[in-house]
Amino acid sequence: MDEPKPLDSLFKEKLFRIPDYQRGYAWGREQLDAFWEDLINLPDGRSHYTGVLTLKEIPVSKVDEDAKEFWLVDDHSYKLYHIVDGQQRLTTFTLFLQAFIELLRSLPENKGRTDDAIYLTDTLSIAAVESKFLFEVKPAGKAFRTYKFGYTVDNPSYEYMRYQILGEMGGGTVFETFYTLNLSNGKRYFKEQLRAWHKEEGIAGLQDLYRTLTKRFLFNEYIIKDEFDVFVAFETMNNRGKTLSDLELLKNRLIYLTTLYTDAELDPAERRDLRDLINDAWKEVYFQLGRNKSKPLNDDDFLRAHWMMYFKFSRQTGRDYIKFLLEEQFTPQRVHRKMVQPVELEESEEQTSKADLETDDENGLEEVDAGGLIMVAELRPNEIRDYVKSLKTSSVHWFRTFYPEMSGDLTRKETEWIQRLNRLGMAYFRPLLMAILKKYDDPGQRLGIFKEIERFVFVVFRLTQTRSNYRSSEFSNAVRAIDSGDMDLAELKERLRNRMSFTFTEDGHFATDDFYLLIQKKFENDQGYYSWPGLRYFLYEYELNLFSNSRQKKVDWMDLFKTPKDSISIEHIYPQSETGAWKPAFKGVREREREAYCNSLGNMLLLSSSINSSLQNDAFAEKKKPKCNRDGTKLRNGYADGSHSEIEVSHCDDWGPEEIRERGIRLLKFMEKRWDIRFTDDQAREELLFIGSVDGEELNEGRPE
Repeated sequence: MDEPKPLDSLFKEKLFRIPDYQRGYAWGREQLDAFWEDLINLPDGRSHYTGVLTLKEIPVSKVDEDAKEFWLVDDHSYKLYHIVDGQQRLTTFTLFLQAFIELLRSLPENKGRTDDAIYLTDTLSIAAVESKFLFEVKPAGKAFRTYKFGYTVDNPSYEYMRYQILGEMGGGTVFETFYTLNLSNGKRYFKEQLRAWHKEEGIAGLQDLYRTLTKRFLFNEYIIKDEFDVFVAFETMNNRGKTLSDLELLKNRLIYLTTLYTDAELDPAERRDLRDLINDAWKEVYFQLGRNKSKPLNDDDFLRAHWMMYFKFSRQTGRDYIKFLLEEQFTPQRVHRKMVQPVELEESEEQTSKADLETDDENGLEEVDAGGLIMVAELRPNEIRDYVKSLKTSSVHWFRTFYPEMSGDLTRKETEWIQRLNRLGMAYFRPLLMAILKKYDDPGQRLGIFKEIERFVFVVFRLTQTRSNYRSSEFSNAVRAIDSGDMDLAELKERLRNRMSFTFTEDGHFATDDFYLLIQKKFENDQGYYSWPGLRYFLYEYELNLFSNSRQKKVDWMDLFKTPKDSISIEHIYPQSETGAWKPAFKGVREREREAYCNSLGNMLLLSSSINSSLQNDAFAEKKKPKCNRDGTKLRNGYADGSHSEIEVSHCDDWGPEEIRERGIRLLKFMEKRWDIRFTDDQAREELLFIGSVDGEELNEGRPE
């Protein structure tokens, strides 16, 4: 390994490409901050060691004549390299430099000037900087840019880097992923930092930054000679602050395995096709995982869910799935290890001439009986192909389980019920939803099972104290059974109903004991229904039920989480800290009883917007109408113009014990209808309100201890 080199030396007569087996740009604010701090705090006369840049030289013979790099490498003036390790740092350098150039262009003194007329120093134009570090322009024929650093054409970030980051014209619609969002954020970060730096330090400060970065940030350059070493090295290398995800490691492994097959097992065309398939699959996977740029999905969560569906379920936690994939299933040993495979051969037609047989013998042809044997790799190429196809397809459905409203190919009802499951919390059912969406095309069938899963989760995990992993193994194993066709939706529905049968009595009524004890503990902690985990979802479902008979939606689920304190989204109508205005309505009610009424179900109200906590203690008559300040600006809505639930409450003339009881009964009856459960009788409903007795003597008769 040579002595460390600065960037202005590394970029001499070199073209760098991030190959298809590499991930996209993964650095976030933490790594960008560290890069910036290293740059601005480097003492005079000192150098900053940036790390090893590991490269693989690409022979000219492997560069297509129609590739944009060909004109530079054909005359041997440039060499083309794939970056095995160091791509995050070189990408960051490129983002910084592009932001640097764009800042110089935007300065008032440079307005209207071309790049060759804008100077960083007396002798260095930004056109010269671009030519040195960013791109060369082919002067003859059809002019185009050849970038010094970038992605190979089959990398998902290829076009985004060219058109959105480096400013090439004519990009049209450009493919975006979570990784391209990182590119955009990185460039924006440096634009802001450089703008602030220029404001404080002026052009001299920018000149110092440029010299520091290009001359004092040092790399050790290491060139890998052997093709095998490229993939082995990639699997064992991590970039600064960002380890490779399991999904990235798996992609590299699969591509590497395609290089190990003999031509008899995988001819060159098939090898290229399989490699293209892997790249296309990962492009789709990364697109789906990063499709919602503000809330990208986790790589490894998806990979584990797919592993569960495609191979097996394991109760173990951690990285058992990737150990299986990399150490058992997709290993070099399984390609090198050969196995005997019978081959069904067509029967040859009977030869009609002895001369014909002699000719065949002379040409070295052998007669092979049907049912011959050949030696093949234990891991067949088709196994890789089938797995990759499944991974690609499944990523689409995985995204749909999170963001059905963005998928565009689900019915309105399906979208609504998947959204319900996301609001409720799917527990361990998300991989099962993915398998159902992948296996079944009929929206009616899918909708039916979505409703069953939602009912199971609400009844089993919100109305009882059942442990969160109840039957998780059974329904996780069902994921593969659904995908393979070993289980249909009718059997799955039957299992869901059977496994929740413990929540019902022999005569079909809902067994309220468990729910009662759950809420009783909440009342003992002076929280009551307010701290019930299912309250927000339950009240939102009640709101949607009222909305179904109206033309205007009053509240969105995400509105309940827009305030620093989520509790503001649910209000005690009768407040926890009462004012004098509330005393008439609760005259004769003891203090402990008042606490029970305050925390009872009927006193909980879903608000259409956040409310200032200082207003929550207002009298009921005041709460029903809007609250305004002295200049008439509305501070909050009143119940009368709030959510459908608020409007319903606003129809009451007053709010006291009887109104809380009546609304509580109404909400429990809605619960029965909505989730197809039946309480034993009116007394069972009354008991669940916890307002019949302060000490609970009457309510606790016959209750389990």
